[in-house]
Amino acid sequence: MGLWAAVHAERRGIATIIADAGRLGGGASGGLLGALMPHMPDRWSEKKQFQFDALVSLEAEIAALEAATGLSAGYNRSGRLIPLPKPHLNRIARGHSEDAERHWQAGERRFHWHVVDRPDADGWVDASAGASGFVHDTLAARVAPRSLMSALIASLRQAKFVRILEYAAVAGLDPDRGTADIGGETIAFSRCILAAGHQSFPLLQELTLGPKKPLGQPVKGQATLLKAAIDPALPTIFLDGLYIVAHEGGHVAIGSTSENRFNDPFSTDAQLDALIETARAIVPILRDAPVVERWAGLRPKAIDRDPMIGCHPDHPRLIALTGGFKVSFGLAHRLAEAAVCIADDIDCEYLLPESFAISSHIAAASR
Repeated sequence: MGLWAAVHAERRGIATIIADAGRLGGGASGGLLGALMPHMPDRWSEKKQFQFDALVSLEAEIAALEAATGLSAGYNRSGRLIPLPKPHLNRIARGHSEDAERHWQAGERRFHWHVVDRPDADGWVDASAGASGFVHDTLAARVAPRSLMSALIASLRQAKFVRILEYAAVAGLDPDRGTADIGGETIAFSRCILAAGHQSFPLLQELTLGPKKPLGQPVKGQATLLKAAIDPALPTIFLDGLYIVAHEGGHVAIGSTSENRFNDPFSTDAQLDALIETARAIVPILRDAPVVERWAGLRPKAIDRDPMIGCHPDHPRLIALTGGFKVSFGLAHRLAEAAVCIADDIDCEYLLPESFAISSHIAAASR
């Protein structure tokens, strides 16, 4: 989110410093999975519409980024397969197909939620996994997280208005005076966008009166990368929280766990082993695929789960841009643009859902 905010600031010619306590893109954004999944098409809401519009618009944003840097972000609108192991799931899925026809439209572009007996991807998913059929949606996409980070960072390194500070921790932040101590340097600002992932929450907590509960928490996720001779255009498989994502270069990402309690945020364990075993069981080509990398990291989950964005109600110079948990990659570019519009005191061309506002999260934490 912070990288996208700096990109949007550069586009508007706003003098900007982006500071990271470590290296840019080195947190949860530097993971492996990269699944860009839509919400279910039923019970349509402003939140689902916002996510839909963001997922559709990301395609052009990435194309522009790739053209500007000459780097690939590993993006592909490859779709998604959802096995349906029980008959009642097939009936529900058919209802969702009608919902998608109504809601998954962007101008003349339509995206579909097909219910099929067998997927058109021989050897990619075991037919027995979908005893009652499969859903094949054409809206879902994937991106290679580290490749996208590299493209965003390359774009910022050639920027005119953005200064990058890496390995520069924030030692002090005074949003009322408009100063921050970063990497041993005192920096004055007119607006500060706080996009520090899960580390945003304690900083915001210190500045907020009223909340009885934390504004958010880190959630550990474990994922892995396997090497296999696969078509990178194959659809992502989703089953009971497990994602199997085909990437370029003969790689398949598997993930991820959602752990609210953990001892070591960056270790992998038997929980990841179980995901690998399940993935091997339903994807024949992965049964002997070697593991290339095991990964773990912490994702930001705000108290109301939705992204957290907007001016702090008590400190208007401070703008929150965090949360998102599992949907951040598909929304970050839009949320960041909105945050920069807020910082620049101009209206954004689209409205944020009310549940995304930091004031909504503070109210939830205060109850």
